[in-house]
Amino acid sequence: MSRTTQAYAEAGAQLNTGSMVPFWQRANQYGTVPLRGSFGTVRLGISSDYRVSSSRRVDWGYGIEVVGNAGSLTKQVILPQAYVKARWRQLELYVGRRRNITGLVDTLLTSGAYAMSGNALPLPTIQLGTRGYVPLSFTKGVVSINATYGHAWFENENRKVQGTFLHQASFYARLGKPSWPFRLYGGINHQAVWGGHSPYLGSNVSNNGQLPASLKAYFYVVTMLPSSDLTVDNSVTSFDETNRVGNHLGSLDVGAEFNVGDCTFLIYRQNPYDTGAIWYLTTIADGLNGLSIRRRHQGNQSFSVDRGLVEFLYTANQGGDQFVIDDPQRRGKVDYFNNSQFIDGWITHAHTIGTPFLTPEGDIRPGLPYGPIINNRVAVLHVGLSGHLGKETIWLLKASSSQNMGTYNAPFTSTLNQFSGLVQVSGPLQLPILGAIRLNTSVAVDQGTFLPNTAGIYIGIRKNWFAGPLAQQKTIISPRF
Repeated sequence: MSRTTQAYAEAGAQLNTGSMVPFWQRANQYGTVPLRGSFGTVRLGISSDYRVSSSRRVDWGYGIEVVGNAGSLTKQVILPQAYVKARWRQLELYVGRRRNITGLVDTLLTSGAYAMSGNALPLPTIQLGTRGYVPLSFTKGVVSINATYGHAWFENENRKVQGTFLHQASFYARLGKPSWPFRLYGGINHQAVWGGHSPYLGSNVSNNGQLPASLKAYFYVVTMLPSSDLTVDNSVTSFDETNRVGNHLGSLDVGAEFNVGDCTFLIYRQNPYDTGAIWYLTTIADGLNGLSIRRRHQGNQSFSVDRGLVEFLYTANQGGDQFVIDDPQRRGKVDYFNNSQFIDGWITHAHTIGTPFLTPEGDIRPGLPYGPIINNRVAVLHVGLSGHLGKETIWLLKASSSQNMGTYNAPFTSTLNQFSGLVQVSGPLQLPILGAIRLNTSVAVDQGTFLPNTAGIYIGIRKNWFAGPLAQQKTIISPRF
């Protein structure tokens, strides 16, 4: 049986009233939307999925996407996706850049998963994992697991610490069959930055600027075990022994999914960790809480709401404003996404890898403190809605209200309030020569005291091509959704 291949081409323009692109027109877009200025964009992509034959145990696929942006402040060509993948039964290996979100979350409407939200350009990665949730046969499908293990490389350009690696792993379990009306979820994701060298690191955190990068050091990175001595390699210092080898972060997630009538409800909680404080529950107040409701069948009305989400993100506690390593109840001041060794922060290509509400210095108003992640104490209320106008026009709304406090090390003089909103509409259009296309539009606004006040509008046209046995089943949605 032939594989399903899809391709698209999109051309559009972004116009802004201020120098910055509004938050929700650039956040969680895999680093493909510039931070500043009005610009034009051209996007091309093609991907080929596995064959649908259930008897085929081995198969392969690929994907590539190119984005070009040009404006008075921006000229760039980006490769957000370029990967090949192969599967054996329910195991998959992929190599390259691929769009990915990690954690229990409503991936369409979310404010952003805590650890890996799709806000930044994907790193070059080698990853082995399951293809979604795989049922365990000895439980007769009652228990399913979803697990990944990967290795990635950070870029060196514009980074103070160069030659660094990323270890990625995740393990999630689902209790309940997909056909059951109630299902429970739980799991953990683990990201660890390690290796590298830098002239900016002092002797208290490095050995002449070198950080542990040996095979033995990798063992301690993967296991998160403390090093009992300084013999991991000749780059280990007492800082690594006291803490861990590498910078570790991620989230512990729990969730429940249940059906009521024609709707499916998903309740989830992501508990962030960035030091050992989470194990003592001193940072348990922090986390991402979400309630997602989606209709299992599209509404038949001329206007329908098919999906809704409410999220609350809170990261202002961090175990308090003291860090006393010998007192578990005062191991606070966690400083999410910042680290004393990996001083670039949880950032790649100037974008936060995790939730975009933990903000790097380049995203905010002038005159505020400087640092890699300058704002990691936040309280955010976020609402998302999506649905249809008629049968083929898709609409989406996001609205977020945030309180921003800076960091414990560099607090803002007062809490800065911010509102960011977005409305997107994608509908069919018939044009000469091009034939059937999609018209993609969005309007967004930022108002408050944290980000520059601005409004923006995006207009683009997109042509989609599908081929293969699943071509008629594909939902045509803009990549900016």
